[in-house]
Amino acid sequence: MTELQIIAATEAFVKDTLKNAEGGHDWFHIQRVVNNALLIAKEEKVDMMVVRLGALLHDIADPKFHDGDETLGPEKAMAFLHSLGITKDSIAHVTQIIRNISFKNSLERYQKEPFNSPELQVVQDADRLDAIGAIGIARAFNYGGFKNRQLYNPEIAPNPKLDKEAYKNSESPTINHFYEKLLLLKEQMHTKTGKKIAEGRHKFMLDYLDQFFLEWNG
Repeated sequence: MTELQIIAATEAFVKDTLKNAEGGHDWFHIQRVVNNALLIAKEEKVDMMVVRLGALLHDIADPKFHDGDETLGPEKAMAFLHSLGITKDSIAHVTQIIRNISFKNSLERYQKEPFNSPELQVVQDADRLDAIGAIGIARAFNYGGFKNRQLYNPEIAPNPKLDKEAYKNSESPTINHFYEKLLLLKEQMHTKTGKKIAEGRHKFMLDYLDQFFLEWNG
């Protein structure tokens, strides 16, 4: 298969797999992450095929929608890529991106030689950009509604120092998520382009929170 055919087949696979996904983690999220990744990759020395496939498949089986199973996504992506005849090295690289892209993995206190590559950094920045700014706010509240969580509760203080397990098991109000993840992402960007875009989106979230609390307090 040509690269164009591989990308087209992967897009079709992802669209079909995520056709009933929660609105913040659906095909349109994938599409935005791919577009972000392609923009960021222009300024980086990366394997563009790995970046495209990593961005397309990064949420093929998000653990939070599969009882916390972190093995399902990489396994599903690996099986699909094998069916297309992708090289073993590329398959291994893409599956490592899927294993390591999540914010919660950065909360692990004891990591044994965590995987890293320029391609992972590009896709990770692209994914994190979609978690902040106007769309990031919309996605946060959409997921909070999906999980029937409170918008805000003044009696439940956010904890920006959660470890991985506490973060995974948290059921705190959506506003807390800003302090426990979204506002932390700007400082975790790897690439020049990612950092630049994150600045504006971070400020938008701060302005939003100012307005939110102004209205909440009357």
